Amino acid sequence: MTAEQRLTLYDRFALSAERHPERTALEVDGLRIRYGELHRRAGRVAEDLLALLRGERPRRVGVLANRSPAAYLGYLAATRLGSTVVPLSPTAATERSAAIVSLARLDAVVTDTADPGLLPVPVLRLDPEPAATPDASSHSFASGPVPHPAGGDDIAYIVFTSGSTGTPKGVPVLQRNVSAMLDHAIPRYGLGPGSRVSQSFDLTFDPAVWDMFTTWASGATLVVPTRSELVRPARFIARREITHWFSVPSVITYAARLHDLAPEAMPSLRWSLFGGERLTVEQAAAWQRAAPGSIIENLYGPTETTVACTQYRLPSRPAEWPPSANGSLPIGTPYPHLEHLVLDELGHPADEGELCVRGSQRFPGYLDPADNAGRFVEFDGQRASVRHDVSPPAPEHYYRTGDRVARVDGGLLHLGRIDQQVKIRGHRIELAEVEAALRTLPDVEEAVVLALSDPHGELGLHALYTGAEQDPVALRSSLGQRLPAPMIPRAISFLASLPLNANGKIDRRALAAGLEKEAVR
Repeated sequence: MTAEQRLTLYDRFALSAERHPERTALEVDGLRIRYGELHRRAGRVAEDLLALLRGERPRRVGVLANRSPAAYLGYLAATRLGSTVVPLSPTAATERSAAIVSLARLDAVVTDTADPGLLPVPVLRLDPEPAATPDASSHSFASGPVPHPAGGDDIAYIVFTSGSTGTPKGVPVLQRNVSAMLDHAIPRYGLGPGSRVSQSFDLTFDPAVWDMFTTWASGATLVVPTRSELVRPARFIARREITHWFSVPSVITYAARLHDLAPEAMPSLRWSLFGGERLTVEQAAAWQRAAPGSIIENLYGPTETTVACTQYRLPSRPAEWPPSANGSLPIGTPYPHLEHLVLDELGHPADEGELCVRGSQRFPGYLDPADNAGRFVEFDGQRASVRHDVSPPAPEHYYRTGDRVARVDGGLLHLGRIDQQVKIRGHRIELAEVEAALRTLPDVEEAVVLALSDPHGELGLHALYTGAEQDPVALRSSLGQRLPAPMIPRAISFLASLPLNANGKIDRRALAAGLEKEAVR
């Protein structure tokens, strides 16, 4: 591990605060907070956390806030203490948040929510207006050395993704995993003082870490749009003079529908990065017309490989863009410091199959060791064998992404999932978790959830159930108390029975075909 890779997330932020104390670190909620000030405020919140726990350093801290000063202060305060950050969604059902608090074994939660609900841990509520916090001079380490430094093998954050058993699945990411990603991204995209970086992702979505720490490790400015500004990104980018943009591609689709992507509408933009779902040729073309001076890159990577692990840079001239059999742009080549395999169903290297990745960005294994079973392979040089062990994977083991890819022109093209996991607006969703939640509702017997495209090509969830027919609006409302918004089906249909295939299993293909036929009528 190099000296740079031994730097933690807070080390990198603190160095920028030391070098650029008067530069703006964060623009959020109409406020501009300088590096020196943000450093001091994070120190105050860190001390308040220690006081809350009577001097005990929290091992893991939940941050129940989003797009507010408290969200960023809470995140930085936890990393300053050497604690693991666990983002929690303020819009998620209390039941789900409480489950994550328990699964993550949190010691405390930082929030700016007036009523965070009944959480089984101490809660530090920050005033939504940071100017109301006490003066820095009354706090012992507001700007001093980090009292509990983390190491490269400590967990930086845990993101909870959708789990196939109906229980959220914790993905721990180490400090050194993030360091490897930052050491690649910051020089590649020319980040530094004067760069103005968007923060389009919620904290519960791991690309938010890319936004925050590529910015703060380089002395740039993080600019946080409101949700309404995200719908019209070109206006936001032009008005706030954004230089680096990173979002899911579906933002382009929404913006185009609202006629927000006029030619040359984003003159300040130098880099446009997209990830979290497939980037289509049409989306990229619409964006490039609006930002002709911007370089577009398509990024790919599951949470388990620390935000992104492959990259594809589009040629500046659309005439040079590669042909695409499925309308998607390639995900390109793996980062140079990572290794990958493309494996067929028998575990042999192939030109088409499942993508498997290992290297410095690969996570150390799931929070619940039982989730490790079947998710890693070991390769003997000729054939890979699946590990069914629940123990943590060794460095030589490859993570199975569950994504099917093909080698095309020296790069990789994403072909879809090999399992029942999908991405909706960048959020990774296990269909089985939505089905499990639906089956817990009264008078619902069997449930199937399908991912289908609407007439605009946008992927969404359609649920079908048996039992007693009910009001679909009421069902969606009940699901909203159990699941986050991206997991709520846009349509719910009742069936007297579900079709079965020759093996006696529910025939998902027949259901999908029937729904598509109805949509055509």
